[in-house]
Amino acid sequence: MTAHVLDNPARAALLGPHAHLAVRHGNVLRYPTDVSPFIGMPTDPGPADWADLAELVGPGGVAPISGATVEPPPGWELVSDGSGVQLVDAGVAAEPDAEALVLGPADVPEMLDLVARTKPGPFLPRTIVMGTYLGLRRDGELVAMAGERLHPPGWTEISAVCTDARFRGQGLATRLVHAVAHGIRERGETPLLHAAATNTNAIRLYESLGFVLRRRTRFVGLRVPQPLAS
Repeated sequence: MTAHVLDNPARAALLGPHAHLAVRHGNVLRYPTDVSPFIGMPTDPGPADWADLAELVGPGGVAPISGATVEPPPGWELVSDGSGVQLVDAGVAAEPDAEALVLGPADVPEMLDLVARTKPGPFLPRTIVMGTYLGLRRDGELVAMAGERLHPPGWTEISAVCTDARFRGQGLATRLVHAVAHGIRERGETPLLHAAATNTNAIRLYESLGFVLRRRTRFVGLRVPQPLAS
């Protein structure tokens, strides 16, 4: 069976539209550590690929890998293991939002603060270079945001969807998902999302907006042996 580009989205992005961001060692790629933690491993990694990953991350470092279905070599420590879902656009009512503002580097401190309080997932000082991020403000304060993260060819992931607790229940997240999806569709691409399988509230919201489950996946964190095997 031919692999789908979304079966290994981080690798597809780093080999495609995000190639300019890729840090590479052998056949393994990753984003810069201040952009994203995601790593693009080959779908069926061999011993040389695991060695490349170890060199790329460094002894004692933790490699976050999504969609992992293979066991690492002896000596690697599994430090986290979670189930996730991948959702794809099946009729989202994408539309622009006149109030949504494009966020830029000057907004990053506020974005990091909002993420720290709402915990939508990884967002780092330069994550903003991965795509367009939109925000909504109230009295000048950033209270909700959403944006573009992984970019496999033909697809763009919507990520960092979050709303300050004081402003939830007002539909701000829905508006921003619609607006980000509109920008993705305008480029002739298709929106997708990832979520932890335990985040049932978010999954219900995304399904109500027109996203459907494509596949279930796995997110693992693997600690590189220290010292590295020779």
